Amino acid sequence: MQSTSPELTCRELVELVTDYFEGALSPEAQARFDQHMAKCDWCKLYLDQMRATVLAMGKLTEDSITPQAQAELLNAFRGWKRP
Repeated sequence: MQSTSPELTCRELVELVTDYFEGALSPEAQARFDQHMAKCDWCKLYLDQMRATVLAMGKLTEDSITPQAQAELLNAFRGWKRP
């Protein structure tokens, strides 16, 4: 059965990465994600980089960073707005 959904863009894929890692994509979104990954070398690289980041960051705990670093990170994300 062929999907009638439009092809996933690179930007859309980036927005779905967290749900992808958590296994929370709908079957349709997962299929679109997989189709895009099958042909986009840039997104493959991005996903590999995100996996490496998650592995590295997964070793950090809240107690393992200084209060100043924690405050700076929270401040940086507090001002972040989704385009």
